[in-house]
Amino acid sequence: MTVRVERTFELPAQREQVWSFIADPEKRARPISVVDDFEKTGEHTATWFVELPIPVVNRRIAIETEETEFDPPRYVEFVGRSKVMRVVGEHELEDVDGGTRVINRFTVDGKLPGVERYFKRHMDEQLRNIEAAIREDLGIEA
Repeated sequence: MTVRVERTFELPAQREQVWSFIADPEKRARPISVVDDFEKTGEHTATWFVELPIPVVNRRIAIETEETEFDPPRYVEFVGRSKVMRVVGEHELEDVDGGTRVINRFTVDGKLPGVERYFKRHMDEQLRNIEAAIREDLGIEA
């Protein structure tokens, strides 16, 4: 089973300001509650260290990520691969009156039972964390 989620939010900031956050893979990773650590390994590659609170996964998971599309200041797509899941994340920025619309798409393909269920239940929380982190980074009040 694959979980696909798309959520959108708007921020009262110029697209270039929002892009300064979205373009940084560490800033994108840190707000995700299950990301325990992060290591940049190249210009467009990184390793996310994740701890999933599900019974069949009782260890830290290394997810090798690579930005597969990078179109500043509009779009980034990344793919993460590990022994327990494959994830594709997209962040697309659009100008709107008075700010920027952030369109977030995630596809999680779990290789162990419970992985998709976890993300299906918690993806909204993770996206709220990203929105809050962007607001904090840019000094925007909620």
